[in-house]
This record gives sequence, structure tokens and C-alpha cells, in this order.
Amino acid sequence: MKPETVLHLFKSFEESANQQEGVEYWFARELQPLLGYLRWENFYKAIEKAKIACQNAGQLITDHFLDVKKMVDIGSGTQRDIEDIMLTRYASYLIAQNGDPRKDEIAFAMSYFAIQTRKQEVIEKRIMEWERLQAREKLTASQKELSGLIYQRGVDERGFGRIISKGDQALFGGKTTGDMKIRLDVPENKPLADFLPTITIKAKDFANEITNFNLKKDDSIKGEEKITDEHVKNNKDVRNLLVRKGIVPENLPKEEDIKKIERKMKSEDKNIPKETKKLKK
Repeated sequence: MKPETVLHLFKSFEESANQQEGVEYWFARELQPLLGYLRWENFYKAIEKAKIACQNAGQLITDHFLDVKKMVDIGSGTQRDIEDIMLTRYASYLIAQNGDPRKDEIAFAMSYFAIQTRKQEVIEKRIMEWERLQAREKLTASQKELSGLIYQRGVDERGFGRIISKGDQALFGGKTTGDMKIRLDVPENKPLADFLPTITIKAKDFANEITNFNLKKDDSIKGEEKITDEHVKNNKDVRNLLVRKGIVPENLPKEEDIKKIERKMKSEDKNIPKETKKLKK
């Protein structure tokens, strides 16, 4: 997510926040456009799902979702009552969880409501960590699909390992997976991908997806040798694209173990209801 997008969303969410006796809350009607929902009916469905999630987590719905009515202008100097909902930080987070995480608004909101501090730089850092975690999960999925396709083409688990290793070697300019682990000081028993930056994780995933696509399209790519050639070519092509943009995969610095980031995020998410005060009528 671009820094200017984060700044814009941060200001929008901050300006829409309210306080009631020290409790932060947001009006659902104001939160709706911030989360990218055009129609109230669709947003209300997300709210209902969030209420169920709240109840399943052992929280009282009325502590976090408070029905209210307020007056709005409808033109010609007249007003009318409309239904609205006061939402705690926890309620807002649960609603964001029901959105599309590929949307900038949803990705931002999940981090914004999960972090108790209101500092922009802290939220920015969490979004970057979240995007890296999403990329790692996507890489796991594409690699699992590749494993299944390769098995169908007569290659066993050991052969799959060799194909992946050759692909890594092509992506990292001749450096083997072992070489990269030594260079980045990655423990031998941990996956290299867990310590790679987001751009490299996405590069590996992209190469996998190209190989998967071509294997499904062309039945003649069979056996370990042909599949290796295909996968190596795709990794080389992705590498060449990166290098042309001034990005050399093997020279990028090591990132924090993604498993630690995952545990930290789960802990933050778990603590939201404990640290959220209740709304009062």
C-alpha cells in the first residue's frame, strides 16, 4: 500500500472517530464509505455477520453495537430520523474482517482497529507486516498447487524438492537455497521464504503461478526434467524483470521471521475485546 494512501485513510478514520466517556466509537453510516461499501444494505449484512462473530467470541453484542437514531438533512431545510449504530473499535474490527482484504480500505481498517495506539507510523508498519503475511500465505497455496500438478505428471516428493530448489537457484542468480540461508543467517530447519522480503515472496509466487498455468495448459510438460526446465525458465524471467527495475533478489536484506509476525498479530487481535471499553446508552 502506498504511503500517501495510508496517510489519506489514516486522516479519514481519525476524523470519523468519536468519544463517549473515554470510549472510542464510530457511527456505522460514517464508517460505511470508509470501508468501501456503496450500499447500506450490503454494509448492514457485514454488521450482522460481525455481531455473530462478537457473540461467538463470548462478548455481549450490546456492549459493542449500540442502535441509535439521529437526524439528517434531506433538503429544503427539513430533517428526518435514520437508524444508525454506534460501533466500538472491536465491533469495527469484526466488520472489517468481513470485507475483501485485497481492498486498501479493508486492509488498512483491519490494522487500524487492531492497533490500540493511534500513531500512523505504527499502523503503517503493521500493514506492511500484514501484506507480507498475505503474500507468504499465497506462496504456500501456489506451491501446494504446483506440488499436486507435478505429482500428476509422475514426479515424487523428492523430485518436487529438486524442482523447487532449481527454481530458487534461477531466481537468486545461481545462489542455491542453502547459499541464501547462509547469506541471510536463516536457521537450517526453517523455510527460507519465512525470512524473505515481500517483493521476493511475491516473485517466487509469480513464478509458481506461471508454471502452474503452463502445466495445466500443456499436457506435454511431463517428467522431472521438462518440468524443471519450465520452472527454471519462469524463475529466470521473473528475475530478469526484477533486475531491470534495479531489484536484485539475492542482495535484499533479511526480514523478521514471518512466524513471529503471525503470532504477534494473533496476540494483538485477541487482546482487542479485553482492551475495549463498553458503550453506554
